[in-house]
Amino acid sequence: PSPLPVLYQDPWLIAVDKPAGLLSVPGRYSDRADSALSRLRLTLPEGAFLQPVHRLDQDTSGVLLLALDADTHRQLSQQFAQRQVAKTYQAIVVRQVCESSGLIDLPLWGNPTQRPRQQVNWQQGKPSQTRFEVLHREGELTRIAFYPLTGRTHQLRVHAAHPQGLNAPIWGDRLYGHGEPGQRLHLHAQTLQFTHPHSQAAILINSAVPF
Repeated sequence: PSPLPVLYQDPWLIAVDKPAGLLSVPGRYSDRADSALSRLRLTLPEGAFLQPVHRLDQDTSGVLLLALDADTHRQLSQQFAQRQVAKTYQAIVVRQVCESSGLIDLPLWGNPTQRPRQQVNWQQGKPSQTRFEVLHREGELTRIAFYPLTGRTHQLRVHAAHPQGLNAPIWGDRLYGHGEPGQRLHLHAQTLQFTHPHSQAAILINSAVPF
């Protein structure tokens, strides 16, 4: 497996550019052992601490942040849990979206009988909010910036595709839209901004959009 591009590194944390199609962490079975975490482990001394502080879907590319010690992991995880981390994603959706910007507020629930699909459920769903901004329209496609205020599984994919959301599935989404086999999901984690747990500096990590 090829090494991952490093976007930021210091003694406490490392951010890499995860390609689409690669798991963030290893799956349960041996055929899903290749992941961003396992590839990074190969570059570190045996037994060194390395833990991701968030996850990206296998089909999503972009900034993935990992901690190099337990205290940093705890502090960064807390920032994610308390919604103090600002995230920007870029996507291409299949529909010409007329609104220039807005807020999607649809509660999400993971139906145990339909894993890994998430669905909008007003009774059992967890609150999920996404701000969006249209960047460019071309034919039936719209390039969009997403600013998730919560971090639910598949949040941006459902909020894009659902009739009460954008009603415009992300291009290449075979789970919530009509992606062709072999076509990538056009969803990229572009920026991550957080407070460095040791220096208290504002850190902004940026990954170039590959589509």
